[in-house]
Amino acid sequence: MTDGSSNGRKWAGLAYHRAWLLDQASGLFEFFERDSIDPRGGFHQLDNTGRPILREGSHGGRPAREIHATCRMVHCFAIGRLLGRPGTDRFIDHGMEFIWTSHRDRVNGGYFWGIGDAGPSDPLKQAYGHAFVLLAASSAKVVGHPDADRLLADVSEVLHTRFWEADRGAFAEEFAADWSPISSYRGQNSNMHMTEALMAAHEATGDTSYLEMAESAATLVIRRLAAEQGWRVAEHFDEAWKLDRDYANGDVFRPFGTTPGHSLEWARLLLQLWEMTGRRANWLPEATKALFAQATADSWDSENGGFFYTLDWSGEPSLRNRLWWPCAEGIGAAAFLNAIDGAPEYEIWYRRIWDFVAGKLIDQENGGWRTEPEESRRLSKLFDGKPDLYHALQACLIPLLPTAGTITHGLLNEGLS
Repeated sequence: MTDGSSNGRKWAGLAYHRAWLLDQASGLFEFFERDSIDPRGGFHQLDNTGRPILREGSHGGRPAREIHATCRMVHCFAIGRLLGRPGTDRFIDHGMEFIWTSHRDRVNGGYFWGIGDAGPSDPLKQAYGHAFVLLAASSAKVVGHPDADRLLADVSEVLHTRFWEADRGAFAEEFAADWSPISSYRGQNSNMHMTEALMAAHEATGDTSYLEMAESAATLVIRRLAAEQGWRVAEHFDEAWKLDRDYANGDVFRPFGTTPGHSLEWARLLLQLWEMTGRRANWLPEATKALFAQATADSWDSENGGFFYTLDWSGEPSLRNRLWWPCAEGIGAAAFLNAIDGAPEYEIWYRRIWDFVAGKLIDQENGGWRTEPEESRRLSKLFDGKPDLYHALQACLIPLLPTAGTITHGLLNEGLS
């Protein structure tokens, strides 16, 4: 195997590689276009062949439609529209209508996490879900959707009045439907996705308050808390943002220990924030490099490839599943570091991760990306079917665009060359 740097040329600059990335993005759209739209509203979960999962869900009836999945589809098909892909408007319209008429709580405000056949199946108000409402609204605004402004104004007010904790400089996690507190839990994952969405909202509106909140959340979660853990991203905290090392509730979104994939995701977001804030805070690129170095050292499976999902507190693999989304985030982080820093190891990692994805995750027969390599079947699967367009699509497009902003901003202002 070559070391990835022998010819001195970066893959992201090669015409063939760029065409290959666009071809992969098109294949992802084709997979999710066929049967994603649910006539009841929102979008189906898809099985490995791209057909709707219609088994009985945990609340009875078909699986609930969760708000992050609906919003990610709006975001992704807004990207498709900016790419010039025909047929994307019906997906954006369908998702935007469902967010506003079904996920939105018309009595108490905010957005329900899960919608079933008879209404809210999970009425919690989650910061994680609201982050994706903000992202969907921002992306819809970039493409000129007529309902984007009302959604953006509504969710922004909710974030400011319900979730934002100015004394901590970050977002609270969760409330009951009537906004009564249900726990003292605070989580980095929701604040990471808030940072992503806040940057998109700033680009869509020009409002600098979004960017100020993004920088504040990143400062707390990474500059202070991840640095304290040797540049590993801890997940779970109490209301004073004191680390809870024992937290484990069995939820795939809240796993025990640290999550290297989130270090990789933060690495790209920090560089994007650095660019958007005028490259004035030098801690951002330094933290990016530290996060990337620690995550790749800790969690890459040197024998089989891929990133282990979680680590215990000694830095050893805990959940050994090698999921698709850390690879997608590793590609994005390596692409940003390769473009901005240019050290040879980032090209090596960019190629190494794509080699694993191409060989183990891209499903040449059925389309889409597998959530795990097929040889991982001895482990308990963490996800059913192929639940995600968002991570894989962004991995295909980030290397094609400037590092100065989000994908939607890059496509709107720079386009692809």
